[in-house]
Amino acid sequence: MFLSHTPLNFHFNKNSDNFFVEEIPLYPFAHTGEWLMLKVRKKDTTTPEMIKTFAKYLNISPQTIGYAGLKDKDGLTVQWISIPRKYRNEINKFNDKKIKIVEQDLHRNKLKIGHLKANKFFVRLKKVTPTTAKILFSLIKDIKTYGMPNFFGDQRFGKYGNNFEEGKKIIEGEKFVKNKRLNKLLISAYQAKLFNEWLGERIKLSRIFELKENELKALGYEKELIKFVKNQKHPFKLLPGDVMSHYPLGKLFYLENIEDTERFLKKEISITGLLPGKKVLRAKDFARSIEEKYDELIPANGDRRIAWIFPEFIELNYNKDRAWFEMSFILPKGAYATVLIDLLKNPKKFLGE
Repeated sequence: MFLSHTPLNFHFNKNSDNFFVEEIPLYPFAHTGEWLMLKVRKKDTTTPEMIKTFAKYLNISPQTIGYAGLKDKDGLTVQWISIPRKYRNEINKFNDKKIKIVEQDLHRNKLKIGHLKANKFFVRLKKVTPTTAKILFSLIKDIKTYGMPNFFGDQRFGKYGNNFEEGKKIIEGEKFVKNKRLNKLLISAYQAKLFNEWLGERIKLSRIFELKENELKALGYEKELIKFVKNQKHPFKLLPGDVMSHYPLGKLFYLENIEDTERFLKKEISITGLLPGKKVLRAKDFARSIEEKYDELIPANGDRRIAWIFPEFIELNYNKDRAWFEMSFILPKGAYATVLIDLLKNPKKFLGE
């Protein structure tokens, strides 16, 4: 059964020796224009902290500086930022222990959130026995074939993992947060929590559908639905009315025929999950009967998130002498490398088991 193994025993310490991530830009830069593009390597500092450091050095507002995404504080990270070209002379004198400019370019437009294609990661797991390494190779082979669930990682829920609780209080009128940015962050954590719970239930449902047809009928599932699901080769079962998307980005459309489940197996399309709120497309038919349990009236715009992703593994290596298992891989933007590690270590973490 896919990603249902017993927990594995290995060690992961998220620091600059064992964790590296580099942004892959959404588009090539024009090599001309009024915006100076800086490829920045940082460690032990968050993206907002880095932005504030540059803003203070240049004596400009942090809002003047553009960036495509937030990168982890822990580990070694590389990302692009944009500043007005007129600060080139000052930036060439910039010096900081935690931040280093490794490349410069020019472009016509300021970088904005989301202007990245994917992220490339390097991860080193330690205290990996030969037996565990063999299991890891096998698990990754399955992920190469079928992909993996795109859960939100622990980072989304704050240092103490309770941001979603604060977001729920805001939504229910029990808490008021004046800071608009913090208010949005807390509400989005609650949306992410609902998404994760929905995705966990869908995985459990996929496993239920591995039962025999007569057993499924006894559970109350209709014959046509059973037939629709049983014809699918992918371990994650799609349902009539699911909201699909071309992978990794594309227009949304409803799943209505069995042929599209083959396209999911071929990694051409993927299922999306609901981030509840206003102005967002909902699932329909049987898929909606599952989704609506995690759909709440939230005073913010909703969205849909790719719920199943297909990592691209570049290199795998096991060093038996050091008991290190190393992985280089690419994930689409918004996906968490820590989720991949957690799924390998203990997939039950996301299923409430």
